[in-house]
Amino acid sequence: MPYTSSNTTSPHSKNAAFQSQSPYQQRTTQKDNPTQKLIKQAVDYLLQQLEAGKSETLTAYLAAMARFHAYSFGNIMAIARQRPTATHVAGFHAWKELGRFVKRGEKGIQILAPMVGHRRKTDDANRNQTQDASAKPAPVLIGFRAVYVFDVAQTEGVDLPEFDHSVTGEVGECRNRLIAFLDSQNIALEYTKNIAPALGVSYGGKIAILPGQSPAEDLVCLVHELGHELLHRSTRRTMTTATVRETEAEAVAFIVGQAIGLEMGKTSSDYIQMYAGNAELLAESLEVIQRTSAVILDAITGESPATQNAPSVSSPEVQDAIAKVA
Repeated sequence: MPYTSSNTTSPHSKNAAFQSQSPYQQRTTQKDNPTQKLIKQAVDYLLQQLEAGKSETLTAYLAAMARFHAYSFGNIMAIARQRPTATHVAGFHAWKELGRFVKRGEKGIQILAPMVGHRRKTDDANRNQTQDASAKPAPVLIGFRAVYVFDVAQTEGVDLPEFDHSVTGEVGECRNRLIAFLDSQNIALEYTKNIAPALGVSYGGKIAILPGQSPAEDLVCLVHELGHELLHRSTRRTMTTATVRETEAEAVAFIVGQAIGLEMGKTSSDYIQMYAGNAELLAESLEVIQRTSAVILDAITGESPATQNAPSVSSPEVQDAIAKVA
């Protein structure tokens, strides 16, 4: 069962007070509320994808990203100074392992690599004499040496696997209604290239979106960031981890996108798993995800008259109700 939980109390009975008081949940049964039925179908599908494990695309992407080392601050500055446009850098042989080759005439980017060695016994006078003579001495840093790496733009060959965030479909009037909803909630929206490579960022009262995305991708990204605004800009943020927050926001985006007829593919399940999320974690956050999705769907589809006179989602009473779901 995808809705199983470690809690013995039913999530619906646990939040019964919230259901009766929230202006967003005047109708709670799937029979009476088509929005709730759409949400359940989307949740079931997303849970199935997560339980199936990582897709081949995500597996290939993570394997490729593992080839790129986490560089020290000094090396990051060195790379930025020598090649400000660099995105992915790796050594000559690492590129070969990925099926790419450094172009003829390209100049390498010099960084420092640590040299690790072992202490000589004669150099370690304080070594414990009772230590097992057969034990290998611990490796120690003995210095640094200059090495060269190359940016992906300096190479050619097999295309690097990419994280697939493509979403397709017609958004119709949903985007305009979503923007109107943001305005009603006093959440500012701007489009800026300064957030690249991120597709969207939630600042708390303001959302920034990377321009140039397709209408469907733009809408789903906007819903993802709105999910953060509604769920993670209160005291509840301190009660959750980054994995939980990204799982919840992307699940909301998936449910809304699926409900309005967009082709989501495995984009959302891959995104959640890239953040180490899984079906169990999604199930634990299910109640708050469903309610937040319902709020957004009611706003952009206009099917629920209950939301017309609803208070702001950022109001204390609504935020307190959402927090109780977690």
